[in-house]
Amino acid sequence: MLKKFYYLLLLVLPQSLFAQIKNPDFKDMLDSIYHHSVPLISVDSLKELKNVYLLDTREKEEFNVSHLKHARNVGYIWFDMRDVYDIPKDATIVVYCSVGYRSEKIGEKLIKAGYKNVFNLYGSIFEWVNHGYPVYKSDGVQTSEVHTYNKKWSKWVSRGTKVF
Repeated sequence: MLKKFYYLLLLVLPQSLFAQIKNPDFKDMLDSIYHHSVPLISVDSLKELKNVYLLDTREKEEFNVSHLKHARNVGYIWFDMRDVYDIPKDATIVVYCSVGYRSEKIGEKLIKAGYKNVFNLYGSIFEWVNHGYPVYKSDGVQTSEVHTYNKKWSKWVSRGTKVF
């Protein structure tokens, strides 16, 4: 257990991991909207993790366009702790949304409920797609589409097909 803790600590603490965001304006925007109340994890670090629960905190319409493989949609507006009752309190959980604001809020609720290893995906699905990592439709088919929430937010997505 201690080994797992130190491994996660190495994955999430060094700020150099977050220097990977190539668009400095996107990084500045992310840093301005986060309260840093939930530990961050980079997309590259998430890619290396095994046995992780992925919680998509976007609304169903966004999730249906695309999401990370094996993610569970828990929503934001109508988030209910009953949707995560089956996840052990000591499990590793990564929350994400479009850019990380909504997921940070859900992460705060999870931590308050006693979950011990909750992380917010830095840059969320936008950064995941910007790195060229795959996203999937609900039927399991890989897609290039990503829901960008609205036209204003779509400027932060540099790869893939933008849907809003």
